[in-house]
Amino acid sequence: MAESDDDKFQGRLHGEQIEPESEGNMLGRLIYMILIALMINLAQTILVVVTVIQFVIMLINAKQPNERLADFGTDLGIWIAKAARFQTAASDVKPWPWTELD
Repeated sequence: MAESDDDKFQGRLHGEQIEPESEGNMLGRLIYMILIALMINLAQTILVVVTVIQFVIMLINAKQPNERLADFGTDLGIWIAKAARFQTAASDVKPWPWTELD
């Protein structure tokens, strides 16, 4: 049976993740948290730009979205969710570029 898009999304977000073996120190985590916060800010800016571009494309193409932009938006959303999980200590797995983007 084929997986639905929601099942695929949930698997990518909450699926098996390799937890780091060492806990590391709090200063190191703080540095990662600051870097990831800056990256989240950049990701939000990119999301706004992609949203505007997708809207213009939909105006021109009779309400048909660009599939590549839609897929990029999904990937970006999953990255933001993984980054938020690290930021809030729900996970010790750092998001891309420290782990695979999947």
